[in-house]
Amino acid sequence: MSDRLSREHLESDALVSGYARAYEIYHQHKNSIIFGTLAVLLLIGGGIWYYMDVQVQEQQAQEYLSYAEQLFQQGEYEQALHGDDEGSTIGFAGIANDFSRTSAGNLAKYYAAVSESRLGNNEEALAFIEQFNPPDGILGVGPISFHAAMLSNLGEYDRAVEIYIKAAEWDDNDVTTPQNLLNAAEAALEAGDESKANEYVTRIIDDYGDSGFVADARRMQGMLSARN
Repeated sequence: MSDRLSREHLESDALVSGYARAYEIYHQHKNSIIFGTLAVLLLIGGGIWYYMDVQVQEQQAQEYLSYAEQLFQQGEYEQALHGDDEGSTIGFAGIANDFSRTSAGNLAKYYAAVSESRLGNNEEALAFIEQFNPPDGILGVGPISFHAAMLSNLGEYDRAVEIYIKAAEWDDNDVTTPQNLLNAAEAALEAGDESKANEYVTRIIDDYGDSGFVADARRMQGMLSARN
């Protein structure tokens, strides 16, 4: 019995001592502990608020985007780009600017680029497409290739070559890859780099021999050989 009481007494003493030590540490560092706890709570609360705010913005941006897409499909590129005259809705440019954190805002940048291009505004189109984040896989190839086309239209052939190669390698397949390699070869010719042009058409012939772009690649290869 005395042994049991002795153990209980020792355990009690250890508990009291531990509590006292913890209280002493808390008392010494209570400001740091309080502010640290508040910082964690604020961080968690801020993350929740940010997530909820983005979700609300995404829904609103999707509504604006749906209306602008209808105008785009009707060929009303100016209105699709800037919204209506009454200001009751905004177009792709406004969505891209006001909802840039959302997926709809990102897609609006691509729509805005194409709309500007259809209106003959290549510099404005380039500005929008350079802000666009292309999706992974085959869906990203078209926008990247469009980016390169805008550079070519503005005479920036060296940069166009780089972006066409990016499009060619974004999703390796027997259609878009040789097509963009051929585009890169044509841009390289415009830039005066026959060596690169020959490299790209040779790659089409060697690696994508069953594609529909081999005939054009062989013609360009023959032309380049005749020059040398």
